[in-house]
Amino acid sequence: MALLPGTAPPTPPTPPTRRRTVLGAVALAAAAALLPSPADADAWSVPGSATGRCAGLSRLLVPGAAHQQAACLDELTTAGTVASGHTDPADWAGLTPKGLTVPRGVPGIQVDGYFPDTSTTNTNHGWNHDAQFVVRLPDRWNGGLVVAGTPGNREQYANDRAIADWVLARGYAYAATDKGNTGLAFHRDGTRPGDAVAEGNARLTQLTRAARTVVAQRYHRAPTRTLATGMSNGGYLVRWQLENHPELYDGGVDWEGTLWRAEGPNLFTFLPSALRHYPTYAAGGPAAEQARAELHRAGFPPGSEFLWPFHHQVYWDLTQRIYREEFDPAFDGAAEAGTPYCAPGSVPGCDADYDYPARPADVPAAVERVALTGRIGKPLITIHGTLDVLLPIGRDSDVYARMVRDAGRGGLFRYYRVEDGTHTDALVDSFPDRLRPLLPCHRSAVTALETWLASGHRPPASRTIARPADADAATLLDDCPLDG
Repeated sequence: MALLPGTAPPTPPTPPTRRRTVLGAVALAAAAALLPSPADADAWSVPGSATGRCAGLSRLLVPGAAHQQAACLDELTTAGTVASGHTDPADWAGLTPKGLTVPRGVPGIQVDGYFPDTSTTNTNHGWNHDAQFVVRLPDRWNGGLVVAGTPGNREQYANDRAIADWVLARGYAYAATDKGNTGLAFHRDGTRPGDAVAEGNARLTQLTRAARTVVAQRYHRAPTRTLATGMSNGGYLVRWQLENHPELYDGGVDWEGTLWRAEGPNLFTFLPSALRHYPTYAAGGPAAEQARAELHRAGFPPGSEFLWPFHHQVYWDLTQRIYREEFDPAFDGAAEAGTPYCAPGSVPGCDADYDYPARPADVPAAVERVALTGRIGKPLITIHGTLDVLLPIGRDSDVYARMVRDAGRGGLFRYYRVEDGTHTDALVDSFPDRLRPLLPCHRSAVTALETWLASGHRPPASRTIARPADADAATLLDDCPLDG
């Protein structure tokens, strides 16, 4: 959810005024068909030479962009873009295990730019302009396009290691957006509560339409398949897009997406419990066991206690305060994003005291503007770790799976609960005997979705993927069979 760079809680930002976000208008109509098989890949390739393969670069125009710059690169993956300056490692720091292999040998074109916007939190390229995007177009193209929104409040390169490297190596074109606002003060963007989160939905729609046009310009045909994917906040965007704009996509893979639901559960129905009870649990003493029980009751799963100190230090307090400020700025009056680590009852507007059901009607109304319904219109695969203690699985994807079934869309849905997976794969390096990465499960889900779309062969039934007995870290990083 709030997958923010860094490992230490920052100081609260100073109060600003809210700003209106202006969305550029773009449009595209393109047909969706079956992805060619690997044997047909050469039919989709862009032939060329060292001098001619990017000859059409200057003719690529991103519809609706206020600014763009294109580059012909020998390497589109992070094996080359780190050195060439076409990614930012800070964007994806902490999201993947250290042993993750970096694929190589993917030359092509990268287009960076931004759409019209009035907010300035994204400083990449020295532009100081939000609504930034990246589009990557490999020379050897498989006919497909993968689009993604970023996790947390990160920028457009946040998925480069976890998602972009792998899909580019498989021949997909790739596009990602910063969602229109970034950083710890993202809630300053917009004029109404909920505007900043809602903008992320609009920005991914905007980018998908624009990227499909750019793909057609580059390869002289529309993409035959468009897939949406993303983790955490990016997973929420996948759910929202398939509910609200299924015409743009053929399917999606949701990696532990955030659940926004006006009646709950949502962040505000479980994070305040963590703020109230964790300090008592951590202090030990006679009240500790009752505090542990309260944390379990809030949704934090038994057996996840070893992850609580990190999440208390880095995520729980910060996430509650900045997202509560986005949807309920009146709670702490003139202050902005509350008081870090305040004890219950210690100060007015302490987020440890936050009681979502008791808040005025305009608060759930703000959440309702971005809420999910479960009414997906294209195939969706969701993966979620059973030891997620930022978005507890029982308060998030378990609920979303029921929503999809209740909406009558269960035939379009598969849900895999990954035993011992947690919200941030980098934590696997700290607890290799207790955790497993979700990244290989995401890759398995993408390949299962490809087969589903190409042949109609449905993936294995929704299930919990058990941790293999005696599996070492290398095995878990390489393999995650969905029928296991």
